Amino acid sequence: MIRSFRLRITAWYLAFFSLLFVLFGIFLYGVLSNALESRLDETLSSQASTAASLFQDELVEMQGDVPKAASEAVSEMRLQGSTVAIFDGNHMLAASAPVPHPGFEAIAAQASAASNPEVVLPVPHFGRNGARAAVHRMTAAAAPAGPSYLILAVEPLDSIAASLQVVRRVLFFGLPFLLALAGIGGYWLTTRSLAPLTWMAEQAHKITGSNLETRLSIGNAADELAVLAASFNELLSRLDQSFESMRRFVADASHELRTPISVIRGEADVSLSHDRAAGEYKESLSIILDESRRLSRLVDDLLNLARADAGYVRLQPQDFYFNDLLADCCRSVQALASARNIELEWRCAGDVPFRGDEELLRRLVVNLLDNAIRYTPPGGKVSAILEARGPDVRIRVADTGIGIGADAAPHVFERFYRADKARSRADGGFGLGLAIVKWIAESHNGAVELSSQPDSGSVFTVTLPR
Repeated sequence: MIRSFRLRITAWYLAFFSLLFVLFGIFLYGVLSNALESRLDETLSSQASTAASLFQDELVEMQGDVPKAASEAVSEMRLQGSTVAIFDGNHMLAASAPVPHPGFEAIAAQASAASNPEVVLPVPHFGRNGARAAVHRMTAAAAPAGPSYLILAVEPLDSIAASLQVVRRVLFFGLPFLLALAGIGGYWLTTRSLAPLTWMAEQAHKITGSNLETRLSIGNAADELAVLAASFNELLSRLDQSFESMRRFVADASHELRTPISVIRGEADVSLSHDRAAGEYKESLSIILDESRRLSRLVDDLLNLARADAGYVRLQPQDFYFNDLLADCCRSVQALASARNIELEWRCAGDVPFRGDEELLRRLVVNLLDNAIRYTPPGGKVSAILEARGPDVRIRVADTGIGIGADAAPHVFERFYRADKARSRADGGFGLGLAIVKWIAESHNGAVELSSQPDSGSVFTVTLPR
C-alpha cells in the first residue's frame, strides 16, 4: 500500500487520466470509423449515379445498343480503387475492371429486391476486410416501360482498415508516453500544491511550550490550506490560553499553598525552639489547626477541579426538594452572616422538586452565599431567592456589597481570581468558590450569570434545567 500522500494522489491522477484517455480513444476510433465509412458510401453513391447518367446518355447515342452503351459508360469512368458494373437483371453487361468476386450477381439480385432506387450494402466476403457497395437502379429513358438496369459501385474497405490501424497504433504507443508525461506532471503539480504543508510542518515543529504565541504563515496558499492554517492557528491560540491559564493556576496554587504551610512551619519552629507554657503551646496548636483546615479545604477544592477537568467526576443524581436544600444552606451560613452583622433572608414560592447531585448543588449554593457575605460590608443584606419557571429552576443570590467592575466581571469565574486585590486572603478566600459554582452549574447542563455594578452590590443567577 502506498503510504506517501504525494504518490497516492499521483497514482489516482494517473488512473483517472488513463481512464479518460481510453474512453477518448474508443470514442475517437468509433467516430473516425463511422466518418470514413460514411464518406466511402457517399463516394460510391456518387459513382453509381454518375455511371447511370453516362449509361443513359450512351443509350441515346447508341440508339438502344445496350451492351455497347454499357461498355462505353464504364470506360469513361475515372476510378481509383473502386469497380463499377452495369447489370441487366442478374446478367452483367459491363464492368470497369475484371470482377474478382463471384458474389456481384448476388448483390445485384439483393439490390433488385430493394424498394429504393438507390441503396448501399455491405459486402462481407470481398477482399481481406470486406467492402461497401452502392447500387443505383434505372430505367432507359427511351423505353420507360422497358427493362430496368442496375449500376453497382464497389470498393474494398482495405484503405479504411489501414487508416484505422494507424490510429490504433498511435493510441497504443502514445498511451505509455502520455502516461509518463502525465505522471511526471502530476507528481510535480502535487509536490508544488503540497509544498505549503511542508512549510507548515517545519513551522509547527519549531513551536514548543515556550513560544505558543507563534502562528503559522503560508503566504498565498490555496484556500483549503489557508483554512487549515487558520484552524491550526486557532488551536494554537486555545493552547496558548490553556498553557497560560495552567501557568497562572500553578503559580496561584503554589502561592496559596505556601501561605498556610509557612504559618504551620513557623508556629512549629517557634514552639520547638524552647520550652513554653501550656497556654502558649495550646495557642500555637490552635493556629496550626486553623491553617491545616484552610490548607485541607484548598487541597480538596483543587482536587475536585482537577478531577472535573479530567472528566473523572460523575454526578450522583437523586430526587429532592430544592427549597429544603436552599433553607439548609442558608441556616448553615447564618452564623457567619450574624458575626458580620449582615441580614440574611431566603424566599421560595413553595415546594420545588428537583433531580440532581444534591451534595454538589448544596456546595454551589453555599459558595454563592459565602461569597456574597464575604464581600458585603457590615449592616448590609444578602438574599437568596428560589424560582421555578417552566422547565428551569433559578437561584438568585443578591447582596448589597462592594459590587464588581465591568473590567473584572468577565474574570470572576476564573480560578484564584479576586476582584478586590486589596482584600486579605482571610476575607477573600482562595478565589476558587465561583469557579466551582460555574463547574457545578455546567455539569448539570445549566449556567451562571453575573449582574453587578461597583458599590451597588451583585446578583448571581444560576439557571438549572429540571
